[in-house]
Amino acid sequence: MTELRNVEVELSRFRARLLVAALAALLGFSLVAARLVYLQVYRHEDLSAQAESNRTAIVPIVPNRGLILDRNGIVLASNYSAYTLEITPSKVADLDDTIAQLEQLVDIQPRDKRRFKRLREEFKSFESIPLRTRLSDEEVARFAAQRFRFPGVDIKARLFRNYPYGELASHVVGYIGRINQAEKEALQDTDDEGNYRGTDYIGKLGVEQSFERQLHGITGVEQMETSAGGRAIRKLASSPATPGNTVRLSLDIGLQKLVEDLYGTRRGALVALDPRTGEVLAFVSKPTFDPNLFVEGIDQESWQSLNESLDKPLLNRALRGTYPPGSTYKPFMALAALETGKRTSRTLINDPGFFMFGGHRFGSPENERGGIMDMNRAIVESSNVYFYTLANEMGVEAIHDFMAPLGFGQITGIDINGEVRGVLPNQEWKRNRFKRAAQQKWFAGETISLGIGQGYNSFTILQLAQATAAVANNGQRHKPRLVMATQDTVTGELHPLTPDPAVNLGYKPENIAVVRKGLVGVTQGGTATKVFAGAAYLSGGKTGTAQAVTIGQKDKYNKSRLEEHQRDHALYMAFAPADNPKIALAVIVENAGWGGGVAAPIARRVFDYVLMGQYPSEDDMAAVQKGTATAPIGKPRKAADMNALLAAEGGARASANPVAVPAAPASALSPVALKSSN
Repeated sequence: MTELRNVEVELSRFRARLLVAALAALLGFSLVAARLVYLQVYRHEDLSAQAESNRTAIVPIVPNRGLILDRNGIVLASNYSAYTLEITPSKVADLDDTIAQLEQLVDIQPRDKRRFKRLREEFKSFESIPLRTRLSDEEVARFAAQRFRFPGVDIKARLFRNYPYGELASHVVGYIGRINQAEKEALQDTDDEGNYRGTDYIGKLGVEQSFERQLHGITGVEQMETSAGGRAIRKLASSPATPGNTVRLSLDIGLQKLVEDLYGTRRGALVALDPRTGEVLAFVSKPTFDPNLFVEGIDQESWQSLNESLDKPLLNRALRGTYPPGSTYKPFMALAALETGKRTSRTLINDPGFFMFGGHRFGSPENERGGIMDMNRAIVESSNVYFYTLANEMGVEAIHDFMAPLGFGQITGIDINGEVRGVLPNQEWKRNRFKRAAQQKWFAGETISLGIGQGYNSFTILQLAQATAAVANNGQRHKPRLVMATQDTVTGELHPLTPDPAVNLGYKPENIAVVRKGLVGVTQGGTATKVFAGAAYLSGGKTGTAQAVTIGQKDKYNKSRLEEHQRDHALYMAFAPADNPKIALAVIVENAGWGGGVAAPIARRVFDYVLMGQYPSEDDMAAVQKGTATAPIGKPRKAADMNALLAAEGGARASANPVAVPAAPASALSPVALKSSN
């Protein structure tokens, strides 16, 4: 039987389906149209920027780092460009095999591989990492001919920092190093983050660190058109980098070298200041280190040698080393007695060679004369008993309160980082220093040794130099400063740095005069007489010998029975000329013995250099280095001639590297019980 269809019903269903299909198509086209409107109208600027970003790349231009000069314009830190062999790990299939093949073309040392391995841990895999630096032209040519064999390996030009005088003044100049994670995070919290795009290095120590912002410069940018593969096709626009400013120090590099040479292989520190301004003329810490080792990343062997050395060459002794000042503290105690009214200059004290207190005997060195002492004789002959009794009369709190404004146990505020306070003791300090109640109590006997610069006293040589300068400058204390000015590299305009005003400590002129008279007496008939014999000027000073380890009350000091590092330190503080001081200094030679025989001769040569323009003879230099010198021997050389040779030497070392080049895109460039004697 044939089934009869209802045509009308079928037609109605078809029309319904057609309507649904039409509505679905209309909805689909509406959605597409809405999406197009959204993309073309509402997201136009966004997508246009993305498209432009795919077509172009913004490349930072790393600025040339500013120079560092001494007060006479001698370059202490500069830049040079050199070719480096670099690998992008993400583009290399077999890294070890690639390096092995590269060794056939370029000299790659084990230290280069160790540095590369360390840098891989710091870099991302898609970043270019230096394998070998300072390639010769021949090595560049050999690699270029075989470039096709090494995908992911490139030759690039980078900027490197150069310290032409190597170890000389390294603790002052400092060095740059690769930016670590902590420094990156610190930069992210500042407005400088964008200025460090493309920069791999930052100041780590000394002036390089404390004046980083002035030395770094302003990063520029280049807008490059790129291919789909990311290769640069052409430059569309650029904004040049601005080089960092030149930083001019107050340091006299000729004087600095003289002092470092006078130390020889001995350890110690010297700080020389202009007492009228606070400018640092010499800032010596011995031994030193070569900052060039850190430019490309120091290798493990060199780092261990520096870090584990018993001589601690990385320690800035002038800034961070703390020592008992010994008898160099006595002039300040004398001034304290006058200013507080505890004694007058005519007060007489009998010095029998020892002082008894609480059943304890506080002794004096065997060579001390003793007898009746007024203040002048006590300073000139360095009487321990005079100052034992003075400390007992004053008490620890009065001593502390007088010495703090002079800068002892305080941060001086010098313009490099890392300064330590040292210890200017009082009862509060001891309560905070010790945990046990029995140890927190201050005993009267502990005050006695403070009067001769021993006991808990522990100060930096910088603090001793600043206090000496304040006395030399009639009670006007200046903040020490190493940087005199910055200079705009583009305009050449010099910007002198305005020093902080001097602090008037309020001392009576007649009291200053008493102390200065005693200090001059030290060089004319006291413990430094032989050293300053024949000097064409008058100077004031005070010798000091400070214990490195405690010697028992009944024991005698015998250096032959002590290890070298346990022997006494030799100190000297001084200023010159006596009537109008232009230089004040403090010097220590560690474990060298008597200050008058070891430290004072260094000061004499410094004064001769600054005031007379004289440089020691070779025989005299050798005698000072051995610790056997008194007054200078031999015919002195002219300081100007020696400085000319020094400048030529630095220039020759700088020219051994390629000259500095204009800033280039970061893709191509990247800078890399107690005794104290005279």
